Amino acid sequence: MKDFLKDGTELRLQIKDLVFSYMKSKQECSVYSKGMKQAEIFRECGLDWGTHENATSSQQVFWIVGLLRELERENKIQRIEKLWKLK
Repeated sequence: MKDFLKDGTELRLQIKDLVFSYMKSKQECSVYSKGMKQAEIFRECGLDWGTHENATSSQQVFWIVGLLRELERENKIQRIEKLWKLK
C-alpha cells in the first residue's frame, strides 16, 4: 500500500532543499543583500500553479511560509521586514 504521508514528507524536504539552493544561488538573497519577497521565491522555484478559480497565484504563495519558517528555525535564513535572505 502506498504511504502518502511518507511521500508527502519526502516531497516537502525536496522542495525545502530546492528553495534553499535557489536562495543560495541568488545574489539578492546573500547575507549582505536586501533579500527577496516570498512570492518571488515561490514563483522562481516553479511552485506556482497559475491562477485558478478560488486559487489565485497570490493565495497559493502562502503555503511557502511554513517552509521558510522551517529554514529560519534551522538558522539558515532570516526575515528582514518582508524580505527573506541567507543568514
